[in-house]
Formats: sequence, C-alpha cells, structure tokens
Amino acid sequence: MPPSMSPLELQNILSAGLLSFPITDFTPAGEFNPAGYADRLRWLAPYGASALFAAGGTGEYFSLEPREYSAVIRTAVETCDGLVPILAGAGGPTRVAIQYAQEAERLGAKGILLLPHYLTETNQDGVAAHVEQVCRSVRLGVVVYNRNVCRLQPHHLEKLADSNPNLIGYKDGLGDIELMVSIRRRLGSRLCYLGGLPTAEVYAAAYKAMGVPVYSSAVFNFIPQTAIDFYRAVAADDFATQNRLLDSFFLPYLEIRNKSAGYAVSIVKAGARIVGHDGGPVRPPLTDLKPAEMEQLAGLIAEAGVG
Repeated sequence: MPPSMSPLELQNILSAGLLSFPITDFTPAGEFNPAGYADRLRWLAPYGASALFAAGGTGEYFSLEPREYSAVIRTAVETCDGLVPILAGAGGPTRVAIQYAQEAERLGAKGILLLPHYLTETNQDGVAAHVEQVCRSVRLGVVVYNRNVCRLQPHHLEKLADSNPNLIGYKDGLGDIELMVSIRRRLGSRLCYLGGLPTAEVYAAAYKAMGVPVYSSAVFNFIPQTAIDFYRAVAADDFATQNRLLDSFFLPYLEIRNKSAGYAVSIVKAGARIVGHDGGPVRPPLTDLKPAEMEQLAGLIAEAGVG
C-alpha cells in the first residue's frame, strides 16, 4: 500500500515554513499521557507549523519503549489528520530504527526523521549503510539528521541521495558551517535542508544566508505565536524584530538553558508548564529545572511578553 503522501510531496512541504518537535506528555509518575498529548497537538496545530515531528529529540524519543512509541505516533497521526503532517522520529541501532520506521509507516505517519545511530563510532561507509537500510525499509520520505555520531559528508550524502529516491531531506545539528555549505552546494535542490541546532532561532538568520531557510523551533511548544512571528521575521529579513526578540527573550533564555546538560529538552517542558500546558516531568537521564530556574524562566516569559 503506497504512503498517503509521496516523498516529493513531503519534500515540498518541508522546503518552507516553521517546523517543530512537540514534547511528549507524561503523567506525574512518568507514564505516557495520550489525552494530554492529543490536547497539546490540538492546541499547537492551528498556529501554522508546516509539519510536526512526533517522538523527536524534544519528544524524548530516546526514553520511549516500543509500545509507547506506537501510542505516541498513533495519537499524533490521528489527532493531526487533515491539520498538519506528522513525521516520526526513528533512530538507534539500525534494526531498531527500521522497526520503528516501519511501525510509523503502518500507523500513517507522512515521513521519517532518522535520528543518529546508537553510540558506536564508525566510518562514513558504515553510517551510509545504516541510513540506506532504513531508507530502503519504507516508502515514506526520510530526512537524515546529521548530529552527534552521524556526520555524513557531502560525497556519501550524494551517493545516498542517488540510490535512495525517498531520502528527501537533510537536517543539520552540528553547526559546522563549512560542511553545511558544502552539502548545500553539492546537492542543490535534490534535498530540502533544515536547521536543527538548539535553540534554532539564534542561528536562523545565519542559516538562511547559507541557503537553509527552514528550521525546527523548540519554543513553539510554549510560545507558539512568538515562534511563528520570529520565523516570519527571518523570512522577511526583518532584523529589527529578530534583534528585539533575541535581546528580550532568546539570549536570556539560553543563559537558563545552558545551566545544565540536557536542559535543551527540560527547559521546553518547563516553559509548557509555566504557560498552562503542563506535559509532566522529563524522564531520566534528563532532569527537570530546579525551582529557582523555573522562577527565572517564568519571569523571563512574563517580562518579554512572549506567547
């Protein structure tokens, strides 16, 4: 049975607009909360993101067990049907990534965000083989995420694109400008290109100048209108609005985020709690913000007037 959205259709959608990774809702005891997650998606969908990534990095993919993963993707697909396309995260060991990608396809996801393989360092041929096996296991469009142990170089990425028509996108989480420019120039319009550094708004103007105008926003989870406003300012080269929001919110926000490793996810869940859309705690090995940091973030949100 063919996917309901072709890889090329998905590539066109991902080539413009703002993207985001919804957090995954947990109960106070740390169990998946499907009702809360559905409510979150219904709240976020009307703000106009081009696509949402279910069970992505900000969605704590790395902490989900298989039955929960299926429940997360099913809830996202059913809730957002007809509203916004859902791409599913898949990663870890190659065979696990394949199983999750195939499950996401079965459940009706529109595409796959291929997260890095698990732990092991390897050479470019090995990384390419991992990506190719996942691409060949599904008919959905696949976006590969260069981050951590996945550091595909232009030559191998070009070979993968040539041999896998459903490899439709490249997401950069490395911040290596030379590599990003080299990939963008070498592959041209063959792929769509997404900025994936946390916090993406800080890098957005620079990435647009490199030919990467699309990025995923984590703060969309708790200040969705501001996230959309910032994206529109980047698209319009409205530097006055960008600089105002960078100075009043994003740079102070980074000071809180940088207080501890792992806070790139924790601070997003904290923000959602502050604005009245509590998604529960993060799971170990992540840790929640300390009470004083929560107060600091709440004060920043109020003072900056973002929402």
